[in-house]
Amino acid sequence: MTALLQAPETVPEVGEERRRFGRADALVIGIYIVAAFILYAGLWVNLGSGGYMYNSGQDQNMWEWFFAVTAHAVFNWESPLGSTLQNYPDGVNLMANTAMFGLGIPLSPITQLFGPTVTWAIALTGGLAGTSIAWYWVFSRHLVTSRTAAAIGGAFCGFAPAMISHGNAHPNFVVLFLIPFIVMRLIRLAQGHRPVRDGIVLGLMLAYQVFLGEEPLLIMMMAFVLFAAGYAVSRPREALRMVKPMAGGLTVAAVVAIAIAIFPLWWQFFGPQSYRTLEHGPVGNDTAAFTRFATESIAGTPEAAADVSMNRTEENAFFGWPLIILMVVLTVWLWRNVVARAIAISMFLMAWLSLGVELIVNHEETGIPGPWRLLAELPLFDSLLESRLAIGCIPAVAALLAIATDRVFEAAPGFRDRNLPVRFLWLGALAAVLLPIAPTPYKTYIRPETPAFFADGAWRQYVGSGSVVVVPLPNGGDARALHWQVEADLGFPLADGYFVGPSGPDDKRGRYGAVNRPTADLLAEVRDSGEVPNVTVQQRAQAVEDLKYWKADAVVLAPVTNGNALHQTVDQLLGGQAVYVDGVWVWDVRALRG
Repeated sequence: MTALLQAPETVPEVGEERRRFGRADALVIGIYIVAAFILYAGLWVNLGSGGYMYNSGQDQNMWEWFFAVTAHAVFNWESPLGSTLQNYPDGVNLMANTAMFGLGIPLSPITQLFGPTVTWAIALTGGLAGTSIAWYWVFSRHLVTSRTAAAIGGAFCGFAPAMISHGNAHPNFVVLFLIPFIVMRLIRLAQGHRPVRDGIVLGLMLAYQVFLGEEPLLIMMMAFVLFAAGYAVSRPREALRMVKPMAGGLTVAAVVAIAIAIFPLWWQFFGPQSYRTLEHGPVGNDTAAFTRFATESIAGTPEAAADVSMNRTEENAFFGWPLIILMVVLTVWLWRNVVARAIAISMFLMAWLSLGVELIVNHEETGIPGPWRLLAELPLFDSLLESRLAIGCIPAVAALLAIATDRVFEAAPGFRDRNLPVRFLWLGALAAVLLPIAPTPYKTYIRPETPAFFADGAWRQYVGSGSVVVVPLPNGGDARALHWQVEADLGFPLADGYFVGPSGPDDKRGRYGAVNRPTADLLAEVRDSGEVPNVTVQQRAQAVEDLKYWKADAVVLAPVTNGNALHQTVDQLLGGQAVYVDGVWVWDVRALRG
């Protein structure tokens, strides 16, 4: 990277020996892959028995549904951009959700043959390993000469606390193998040798990354802009020479990327069930989140992490106080290295942005505005969880660790120094700093079996061309119905569900789940309270209207908390008795809705 940022006429040629894939590369890659499998061992050994990520909430059900519906679309020659299998009859805009077509479509044969849980396991395991491998490759070829230094940097990129946190439920923030190559292609554009060719390659990679994850791409671009600004301030003359080839190459890249992604992006923002923004409110990092240890770090505790994070899948900082101190020390030490300086500037600014619109110190509101306030209301940025900007610090931390290790190894020729084993001392210091944030294996459990009504096909007796209404209706708090639908080979559509969509036909603000019908709200209240209401005539009439809206064929109550109260409530609403079929209660409402 240092060489690439020099003026074109001074860039040294990289020898073939350095570019050649060797045993050391194979060893490092093998270690990454084994480490990823160890972390997900609980999932892999329970694929056939319903392994479920303990800290994923309902997201595993949602993601498996995305993979299953994508494969269904591919093998039935349908568009994967939208589906009415959920939130029937309005449907779901899958491009406006995190469907990850860049992974779901290529893995469709695996999904079709072995089921979406296998695809889910491949995505997560391959994501951690693949991200580490990609960054190791870039570091070892373009940033440092020591493969050990590059391996340390690559390992941090793939297995940092925030990556492990998102590895519970968010493959779009784990499958980041393309990001380092996008960064390197941007730097090659600045170098200016072949801006057209590099622009075409960059455009192809950008388009593909859109189908892997748009939010990580936005975060990466922000971090790169800050890095480029830091470099330009240090080397203004070089930066000016880079403007022309960069502008030309970016123009080519934009044309290529837009040509490929323009229709899916139009569908995302203007197609059926699209939305403009997804409001989360202020969700910046508490400063304490940077110095504490994550739930799934060796030194972490769930209570301390939960105190300063949204949930177990959003522990976006949690570098631990030893690493924070080391980053300050390395920044001072490497400040004269212009590349390291630019990297450090980007790292600290991304961390600052992730604090949100107001600085909060250990739960105390300081009243001090953060720079995110300038961006929070802008399009695209207004849907971003600002705490996730700390993820942009991960490659920067990794790069500084790699550069520092390379410097030490250059200063100390080998591990057998008679006077002072400098390399051992340095690696020991790194181990002391990094071991507390090293990941622990993910917890998994065996999810309850799918009711036989869905798994064995009894539903076919009650469902024709209409939908199934599961009681209570599926949402972000309970999305098991999505899994049951997958187990039934996606043979029927579901009312409501777990997805992101608009707040109404004329309200393009995003929300999680469907706009609730009155009957859905009533059933949710009964589930939460366990109390059976005195159903009114108006509520019965509303239930019929809602069933007509959902085009429901059957109402199904599977085992659930406060199931007796729900059963009595539905009996009152529908004025009839349910039948017990293969583990569930079923109300046939085809005649009722006309």
